[in-house]
Amino acid sequence: MKLIIQIPCFNEEQTLAATVSDLPRTVAGFDAVEYLVVDDGSTDGTVAAARACGVHHVVSLPRNRGLAFAFAAGLDAALRRGADAVVNTDGDNQYRGEYVAPLVAPILEGRADMVIGTRPIGEIADFSPLKRLLQRLGSATVSLLAGVRVPDAASGFRAFSREAAKRLFVTSRFSYTLETIIQAPAKELAIACVPIRTNPATRPSRLFRSTATFLLRSAGTIGRVFVVYRPFAFFSTLGALLFTPGVALGARFIYFFAMGEGRGHIQSLILAAVLLLGGFQLFLTGLLAHLSATNRRLAEELLVRVRSLELEKVRSQE
Repeated sequence: MKLIIQIPCFNEEQTLAATVSDLPRTVAGFDAVEYLVVDDGSTDGTVAAARACGVHHVVSLPRNRGLAFAFAAGLDAALRRGADAVVNTDGDNQYRGEYVAPLVAPILEGRADMVIGTRPIGEIADFSPLKRLLQRLGSATVSLLAGVRVPDAASGFRAFSREAAKRLFVTSRFSYTLETIIQAPAKELAIACVPIRTNPATRPSRLFRSTATFLLRSAGTIGRVFVVYRPFAFFSTLGALLFTPGVALGARFIYFFAMGEGRGHIQSLILAAVLLLGGFQLFLTGLLAHLSATNRRLAEELLVRVRSLELEKVRSQE
């Protein structure tokens, strides 16, 4: 059994050594623990720092592609290097290495395919009251959409089984954290959460320039992923929001028409027709989107099978 701890990095020359030195050399349940650094087009000495730290693998991207792309590239590289489980941590030494073992425990026990380290949001001094509120609201929204309670949806300290690493496909260009949570239940991957503690911040976040930017981009990611993985629920909900008042207005017109006063309520009839037609069209759109999502799931299943064959071939050549 091999555990690979991957570290996506962009200009982490100053903090990478502390991050790597804090990681465990051995973890119960695994015969080997290796480190993999994904250099996301850094312009400083991140690669040199990684090699000086003695990391086992370095994957260099030719230009900066963003955290989500670097994360996905790391998962693929870890699988190709024989990982039976993958832990993702940040290069800024935010997450403590001592929690790697508790993080992978649910995977070793067969209780989960993806494990998320839950930070004590209310106790982190670097988080403003507004950021704490947004973190809680965001986690509650993602939990509702995914159907799984996740107290800290934005946490990047995660563990993945080999099967989860093969089945998750990140398409967002912003962050992988929200997308993988919504994806996992749709792909019948079990999620678990374990409490962790963090180190003091070493630098401001580079993922977003302001809280407003983070909120807008996160909302866009959540909406897009929800439409992709639960399209019928999305469009049927919108359709119901139009169809219900349309029915009410239609019933109102019928009532007045039966009372002999229909001529004065033609506007209600027109608006009811528009709402009913709009709601019905959204319902039909949901059906078509559901069929498209079914085809996408079949395509993803083929990709998983192709990836599995490729990985087995790599293993046989080792």
